Amino acid sequence: MCCPGNMDRLLETRPCIGAPPVFSERIALARGEASTGVTIILASASPRREALLTQIGLPFRVEPSSVSEEKARRSVLQLRRCAVCEFVEQTALAKAEDVAARVGDGLVLSADTVVVIGRSVLGKPASSSEARRMLERLSGATHRVYTGLALVRVRRGRCAACGRCAACGRIVKRRTAHEMTRVTMRRLRPRDIAGYVATGEPLDKAGAYGIQGRGAVLVERIEGDYFNVVGLPLARLAEMMEDFGIHIWQGARV
Repeated sequence: MCCPGNMDRLLETRPCIGAPPVFSERIALARGEASTGVTIILASASPRREALLTQIGLPFRVEPSSVSEEKARRSVLQLRRCAVCEFVEQTALAKAEDVAARVGDGLVLSADTVVVIGRSVLGKPASSSEARRMLERLSGATHRVYTGLALVRVRRGRCAACGRCAACGRIVKRRTAHEMTRVTMRRLRPRDIAGYVATGEPLDKAGAYGIQGRGAVLVERIEGDYFNVVGLPLARLAEMMEDFGIHIWQGARV
């Protein structure tokens, strides 16, 4: 939120008479509102996803899901055997719906990223030793990175349970999608793996590496969306946002 001392600086940035006003848009940015007036809520504590949304100019606020990724994935697998693409979409949806159940109004965005090699799905390593095993398996091979996206529109309405005006709102629209990128790792020496694991970077990354960080030196080539490997396929997200009336270029200035 803007403090009173910042208001004057915001007003000073308004262009001369005859140019479109930007003050209301800047206030919307501070509140996490898109130019349509819809609050975008990122159901993730990932700093990488936050940075990517900021990069494309989407205002948002963060409300991390209380559902662990592993718990959500187990729930999906218990329901049915499914392809990886459906698996990541449904896991992302479970996290988005968790946040949607406790916010009053807005568009909840969630994502779930996994690494697949052969028939194995690799999430985040639970320990340094598991990270080493994952990297040994990825060394010199091509794997696939899948990210599932979920958007859930929630509006204030009458609660079916209590009959009152619900502070938590109600879900009126859901959409899911996914993206896949092929990544080839160079052949890693034991000292490469040990050195990288020692940085601590692999421990909160699917597949035990971060292409946007020091793990970039492990990657020989990719085929597909780079941002998908980081954890948020931006082109796919922009397409989905349009289905909710949010356009990336709306309100852009030249």
